[in-house]
Amino acid sequence: MELYITILTLTTVLSTDAEIVHEYFGIHGCSETDGEDMHGLDEEEMWHADYNQKRGVVTLPDFADPIEFPHFYETSVIEMTGCKSDEAFLTKIFKSPPPEMDAPQTSIYPKDDVELGVQNTLICHVTGFYPPSLSISWTKNNVNVTEGMSLSQYRPRADGTFNIFSTFRFTPIEGDIYSCTVNHRAFQGHPQTKVWDVDVALPSVGPAVFCGVGLTLGLLGVAAGTFFLIKGNSYN
Repeated sequence: MELYITILTLTTVLSTDAEIVHEYFGIHGCSETDGEDMHGLDEEEMWHADYNQKRGVVTLPDFADPIEFPHFYETSVIEMTGCKSDEAFLTKIFKSPPPEMDAPQTSIYPKDDVELGVQNTLICHVTGFYPPSLSISWTKNNVNVTEGMSLSQYRPRADGTFNIFSTFRFTPIEGDIYSCTVNHRAFQGHPQTKVWDVDVALPSVGPAVFCGVGLTLGLLGVAAGTFFLIKGNSYN
């Protein structure tokens, strides 16, 4: 599957006094079976088109001022039709030359401190890859799982590569093993897997026990010394 992408970057100065510079970017890409349309500011996504749900999705954080994107989705659908038409034409003309590729780097970690029996979220962070087309899968104890899994949009980086996050909700149980597997064409058929296991260290009672024993022996020593001192004085 070939993915053709157009990236538009626009630098704007919002205040001439303070010279606050912000960068707007737009990503528009398509393949025979897929499409991507996203708008953002300062490397943060603001809006993307969800062609499966047939709607636009605003991804601004809750604390940000609300921004409307009127008719963005309808325009995106029209542009996507043209993109797929161009993709077929360009593939025929240029005979799909091999694209430049950057292999992703993957890490897996929990969102919160792990407590046995308390629901948490595992994060599979995939970064530094190009082109933006890959698959992510999860396993629990070597069994494929999909329930509780979510996948973010592709997010561009300043160097032209991309990031993506996949999350998985789980309840930690001692001994469980989870894995995140990433498949990208740069791996040439050898997917990359990262493993994370539930290994919560129980609080050690050794120091407390030794401290208690030492304190008890110390008190016994003081009591014995006091007893013999009193006995010695009575003999005198």
